[in-house]
Amino acid sequence: MNKYYIGFDAGTQSVKVAIYSLEMECVAEKSYPTTLNYPQSGWVEMDVNEYLEACKKGIRDCVTQMKEKGLNPSEVRGIFGDGIICGIAGIDENGKPITPYVNYLDSRCQKDVEELLSKNFDIWAKETGNPTPNCMFPAMIARWFLKNTKFLENGCKFVHNAPYILMNLAGLSPKDAFIDWGTISGWGLGYNVYKKEWSDEQLKILNIDKKYLPKIVKPWDIIGNLSQEMAEFTGLPAGIPICAGAGDTMQSMLGCGLLEKNMAADVAGTCAMFCVSTDGIKEELSKPENGLIFNSGTLENSYFYWGFIRTGGLALRWFRDNICDKVGEDSYFDKLSKAAEKIPTGANGVLFLPYLTKGVGELANASGCFLNMGMDTDQATLWRAVLEAIGYDYIGITDIYKKGGVSLEEITITEGGSKSNLWNQIKADMLNTKTKTFKKSGGAVMMNVLTVAYALGDIKDLKEVIKNNLEINKNYLPQKEKTDYYREIFETRKMLLNSEMKEVFKILEKVK
Repeated sequence: MNKYYIGFDAGTQSVKVAIYSLEMECVAEKSYPTTLNYPQSGWVEMDVNEYLEACKKGIRDCVTQMKEKGLNPSEVRGIFGDGIICGIAGIDENGKPITPYVNYLDSRCQKDVEELLSKNFDIWAKETGNPTPNCMFPAMIARWFLKNTKFLENGCKFVHNAPYILMNLAGLSPKDAFIDWGTISGWGLGYNVYKKEWSDEQLKILNIDKKYLPKIVKPWDIIGNLSQEMAEFTGLPAGIPICAGAGDTMQSMLGCGLLEKNMAADVAGTCAMFCVSTDGIKEELSKPENGLIFNSGTLENSYFYWGFIRTGGLALRWFRDNICDKVGEDSYFDKLSKAAEKIPTGANGVLFLPYLTKGVGELANASGCFLNMGMDTDQATLWRAVLEAIGYDYIGITDIYKKGGVSLEEITITEGGSKSNLWNQIKADMLNTKTKTFKKSGGAVMMNVLTVAYALGDIKDLKEVIKNNLEINKNYLPQKEKTDYYREIFETRKMLLNSEMKEVFKILEKVK
């Protein structure tokens, strides 16, 4: 009998579903786009039921693909999904959403964040590794829901998008709502990262009742089985085991091979993230001025820090859809990059500021813009400026890591952005570090499949199997002359952002 496993990734821009064999051969895959709504400036909303429907249809389509290949869907052994760690929705006692799904792209909590910041609680850094509140944290989003929606009247639980999908696939009720021990750290505040439990003291400060929070489980715990209703819709047999799942960032870290401390990865997804693995909270990195986020990983006793550009990958989609008018045409990214290869390093002096959903910290009111354009500025130049913009912010993040004593000898690049040779080389040049990609680019989805196989006992040593599946595809070596040039521009850009542009952003916010 063959063994197959279903993994899905409920990301910001799409839901990806795939079926793999035990030998890690992808036998079926399907992706459905998601919808981002912008009801007002700084707000970004989604529909958690859209995630559920996309996943259901994705599984159904993958099952159809299996049948077309003569494979037997009854040989599917289990289901495991990952989702966004910084994003929640509120559901009622019937399991229906009563709030929009709000994630890390949203800034509606900024005033509340500033109020909490003024109180200077030291428990945040001590128990979570995150020294300050942040408007992208679900803890802050939950506070907003409690204050500004009808959640207090009808609400039952706050849930993340992947657990919402998984509990619906299993036909669970809200009282069975769950969250895995890695995704809980996506809350940013309200929990103890070492004990893997909600923190009563923090929740009291946050004024969040623990009854609204899901129970904490291990990623590979079996939380239920595929219901008859979902079996009929998807074409799978009822009763297939369903795991608790994990956070997208955590699974991406596994896919990057961050299995030991002092390893680095660039998760080139919607929220561009630069991560380093550690053996726990590091005081020199958990300082407010650093702006880093600390999380626990999927595996036991695994931890990592990450710096981020909220609209990193989303800026690429925005440029393709809104500027190039090529909505949904993924192949156009390749066309843009091919043209941008002919543009000199530094994009002919054009700078892009990728703060399309505002910035963070001292640049909270920042906005996206192009600077220094001329009559010779064309689409390829602007595209290169967009790619380089993410790299400039990465330089700032890696400077913090290096100052904190983290060695950055090489960086693994994963997720959608890793497919661009141009962007991979730009990052190597900008960060003065060798970058690499892997041959198997399944990313988080492939890690989900490995984890469910582990949960079912079909894999005995998860870490070892992950290592064996990480074969290098290509290395990119930094070019010193370009590294020096980018550093010079970075310092100029930093000066602009920290002085003149601060006042400009204030004025522009009033205009907007």
